[in-house]
Amino acid sequence: MFRFLKNYILVRSFSNSVRIVEVGPRDGLQNESLIVPTATKINFINKLSETGLKTIEVTSFVSPKWIPQMADNEEVFKSIDIKPEISYPVLVPNLQGFEKALSAGVKEIAIFGAASEAFSRKNINCSIAKSIERFSLVTEQARRKDVKIRGYISCIAGCPYEGETKPLVVANLAASMLDLGCYEISLGDTIGVGTPKKIKALLNELQKVSSSDKIFEQYALHCHDTFGQALTNIYASLDFGIRIFDSSVAGLGGCPYAAGASGNVATEDLLYFLNGQGLESGVDLKKVIDVGDYISTQIGRVNRSKVGVAVLAKEKLNKVKS
Repeated sequence: MFRFLKNYILVRSFSNSVRIVEVGPRDGLQNESLIVPTATKINFINKLSETGLKTIEVTSFVSPKWIPQMADNEEVFKSIDIKPEISYPVLVPNLQGFEKALSAGVKEIAIFGAASEAFSRKNINCSIAKSIERFSLVTEQARRKDVKIRGYISCIAGCPYEGETKPLVVANLAASMLDLGCYEISLGDTIGVGTPKKIKALLNELQKVSSSDKIFEQYALHCHDTFGQALTNIYASLDFGIRIFDSSVAGLGGCPYAAGASGNVATEDLLYFLNGQGLESGVDLKKVIDVGDYISTQIGRVNRSKVGVAVLAKEKLNKVKS
């Protein structure tokens, strides 16, 4: 009983406001084998913009050679209905991608690295040290152009090639990315092997190497649900003050460089969980469920959101009864 009260007090000692970063249009779709029509992507993003979400990751300005699904990046970004109260970041791997994104009118970018040498070489074809050098070229230009920079770190809990990730490696990479000008770092459990114990060990390490008492205002958690641990890991992070979470409507996603990795935690499931904890996101759950149903139908895949499937089934049953 005491432990429960202690945890309750810890959670409530932080803000009750959370921000959800919707990554479905980029991280969610990039692993789909069939190319999604550009018009569908645009409609998908516009529907997400009507749900109350404040951050929607739109696309990735990478070479179509590596990610064919993102070949229409410029057309997608230029064609969506931009709402001034919403951020629409895009992923960029290098200076060439940044320049292309800038010409499309992008105001926020995301750079990405991995806390694993093997994954870094497989994913972006360079070492961790080299990736930081590449980041610096992009972030220097972004700061000059007044473009916001978000950072991603992959494999925070484990790597498909190297096994378990050491928290100190993640902490050092995060420090480097913050020094380069990232306003926020998204901590990605890319292959979904994290557990609450591993997530707490990492967050403790980040706390140790930081002198700021508001350190976790700079971090987001990006959980894949391969082993069904995403929501338990998110719950564990609340006690540390994490209030930013990446998710993907309908549980879209995976990783083209991590065999077997399932999608991100479903935005619908995350919202249901956060609402149950008394946390406020400003996002309309029912609207998100409808968007999840829309994109699942459009791309012909199973909706992986448990909440979405349950609510839609109940609605269907009620219609039959009426």
